[in-house]
Amino acid sequence: MSLLIFLAWVAVGVAVGAYGTLIGAGGGFVLVPILLLVYPHQSPAQLTAVSLAVVLANAASGSLSYYRMRRVDYRTGLILAGATLPGAVAGAIVVGAIPRAAFDVIMGAGLVLVAAVLLVKPRGSIPLGLSGRFVASRALVDSDDKRYAYRFNLALATLMSVGIGFLSSLLGIGGGIIHVPLLTTFFAFPAHIATATSHFVLMATSGAATVTHIVHRDYGTFVGITLALAAGVVAGAQAGAAISRRIAGNSIIRLLALALAVVGIRLLLLQA
Repeated sequence: MSLLIFLAWVAVGVAVGAYGTLIGAGGGFVLVPILLLVYPHQSPAQLTAVSLAVVLANAASGSLSYYRMRRVDYRTGLILAGATLPGAVAGAIVVGAIPRAAFDVIMGAGLVLVAAVLLVKPRGSIPLGLSGRFVASRALVDSDDKRYAYRFNLALATLMSVGIGFLSSLLGIGGGIIHVPLLTTFFAFPAHIATATSHFVLMATSGAATVTHIVHRDYGTFVGITLALAAGVVAGAQAGAAISRRIAGNSIIRLLALALAVVGIRLLLLQA
């Protein structure tokens, strides 16, 4: 791979890292469609392997910034991260059996569906199961002295994370595009806490999936591209976390919905 191509992928990584960290989605939902368009003949297993390794680098870098901002709910994040691990490994294995055309349709439809849920949801949240022994209460104060207080059903959130681990690994997107809207809509998480905590969970999910792909030797000739993208997202993630200080929580959710809709429709049109 030439130096020019390497630098081009680094630039893509910077953009993906900044946007992915800003909305707490890790950037995989943007990167996978890009890889699908640039490499129309490669297998889903190879492309999702690249994406998940890059998501891991993005999540680690972004989480460091969110740690400094004190916006990560670690008590919840550790539980949700553990719940995603079995599904993440299974998804990385199953993706190898999915034909490319079917993968594109699944990815496109999934992105459009999540975007639609975000756009039509009512203002505020619809908290589930706020009674019983599994209700958890959290109170955080970030580095800007802003206080966040919320209650949610920890058991339901943990169960949700099991499925998210599988889907995110299967599609190579890391899970943030699913985790963030569900945490904000059904579990009353403030948007900034949801994005930061999602990034923390992404490290576990994408890490388990990446190791599985390494064992299956899915990277092959894509090692150079993976390293270039990873270098870019590390820098981009720092920028995205800094920008998040200046953007309201509702704006973050709208940005997420817009990105999902555009990318999902594009993938579906390719198979029309």
